[in-house]
Amino acid sequence: MPLSRTDAAASLSSWLENQRSVFVLTGAGVSTNSGIPDYRGADGQWKGRSPITYQDFVGDHAMRARYWARSFVGWPAVARARPNRAHAALATLESRGVISTLVTQNVDGLHARAGHRNVVDLHGRLAVVACLQCDRRMDRALVQQDLKARYPHWSQHTAATAPDGDADLEGVDLSEFEPPACPHCGGMLKPDVVFFGENVPRQRLARALEALEQSDAVLVVGSSLMVYSGFRFARMAHERGLPLAILTRGVTRADELATLKLDADSESALADAIG
Repeated sequence: MPLSRTDAAASLSSWLENQRSVFVLTGAGVSTNSGIPDYRGADGQWKGRSPITYQDFVGDHAMRARYWARSFVGWPAVARARPNRAHAALATLESRGVISTLVTQNVDGLHARAGHRNVVDLHGRLAVVACLQCDRRMDRALVQQDLKARYPHWSQHTAATAPDGDADLEGVDLSEFEPPACPHCGGMLKPDVVFFGENVPRQRLARALEALEQSDAVLVVGSSLMVYSGFRFARMAHERGLPLAILTRGVTRADELATLKLDADSESALADAIG
């Protein structure tokens, strides 16, 4: 049952006062008030279409072109997004020594922009594009400029965006759109993020797991934990007997594992909890 803003903040503040080294996991709900929508509703179900899979992206030229066309339209909204009070509150808690490490499932980079220093971007960042052939990395803004030069009239399109920078272009003819190629080797370009069907890089996961081992409590913010890459941390916290607090709208996969569940808006609860 949803909590009032006052009750959620008071409960969270009380919980934080009893913790020394908190491992934080964040999801899309942290960034919704920055204008980046989440994937799932309060019931944990998809709000719209499922994201593209890695297999479809690399194996189907038409699907890859469709992704890049939609991404071209959706990227500016992500690029314009600014950290909200939830990001700022978490950065403040880090500066006070309360948070040991923050692991985020988000790919928007807003935690780092809010000043958070020890961030593990579990699923990567949309602001970086990687070549799957030569492994070079480049700024997403440069790819955007290249696409804009080739398809200037596409800048007229507007559409609702998704957490992955995609956009809803149903009914738009995508046949002319060609996916960008690596300017160095001509290879396939892909946003440097973990797609569905793709594994989190081992070193990144190892860093997150090590951080959890060194923490004495876990706080989940803005995630339904329906994806295993995030749920595993809640399950490990439970198995180790660590206090597990979850702050998010609606149900999560780990509700039964939590020692504290707060059904509330992440931004207002966090901002009020730290004063």
